[in-house]
Amino acid sequence: MPLELVTVPCLSDNYAFLVHDAGTGETSVVDVPEAGPILKALEERGWHLSQILLTHHHSDHVAGVEELRAATGARVAGAAADAHRLPPLDLELAEGDPVQVGASEGRVIDVPGHTVGHIAFHFPDSALAFTGDSLMAMGCGRLFEGTAEAMWQSLRKLSALPPETMICSGHEYAASNARFAATLEPDSPMLIFRVGSIAAARKEGRPTVPSHLSDEIATNPFLRAGEASLKAAVGMVDAEDAEVFAEIRRRKDKF
Repeated sequence: MPLELVTVPCLSDNYAFLVHDAGTGETSVVDVPEAGPILKALEERGWHLSQILLTHHHSDHVAGVEELRAATGARVAGAAADAHRLPPLDLELAEGDPVQVGASEGRVIDVPGHTVGHIAFHFPDSALAFTGDSLMAMGCGRLFEGTAEAMWQSLRKLSALPPETMICSGHEYAASNARFAATLEPDSPMLIFRVGSIAAARKEGRPTVPSHLSDEIATNPFLRAGEASLKAAVGMVDAEDAEVFAEIRRRKDKF
C-alpha cells in the first residue's frame, strides 16, 4: 500500500512532509522547519509521529526538531556525515541505507552540492522522493558548500529515478525558478505551459510541490544542462555538462 503524503507549509516558504502507512499506523516527517504546523496536521488526522527524517542541517529544515521530538517522542534520523551539526541523531544514515516507514522501505541517496552532507530519501513503492534543497521544483539549491560538479552528479542521480516519481522539495520557489527558466528557453512549448500552470497554482494559493520528475526533466534547466538545446541557449555548445550546469547556476544566482 503506498504511503499517504501530506504537504505541510511552514515558515514563509518552507515545506515539511508527513508520510503515513495506513496499514501499520506509523507516521514519519521529512524536515522540521517549525513544530507547530506539523503538530496541528498530526492532531487533525489522529496520527502519532514515530520518526523524523532530516535532509540537511540548515536551520529552516531543523529548527523545530527538539520541540517536535519532545512533544511526540519521535526518533531522529539524518546524515552521518553531518551528525556534528544536526540535532542529536538516534540513527545516522549514509548512501544506500534503508529507511522504514511502516511496511514501506525507502533508501538514502547522497546528494551533496547545496551542503556537503545533504541526503535525499526515495520510497520507490510510493513513487516519492524527498529531495530537500537539492532538486527543487523548476530549480536546485544554491551551492553553499559543494561544487557545481558535485551538485550536477547529485541531480543526475535524482533524474535517473522513475519518471513518475513525485519530487517533494523543501521550498515554494517554483514561480521564481520558472521565470528564470523562461529567460533561457523562452520558446519551449513545455516550459511555456508549465510557467502558466505554476502561475495559476500560486494565484489560487495552491502549492507547486510536490512535482512530477517527468516535468522536471522536461522543463527544469538544471536537469537539462546536458541537452544540446540548452547548451546552445547559453552559448556553450561544446562545453562539458557540468560546466553548463555551473553557468546556469551562476546566472540564476544573479537573477
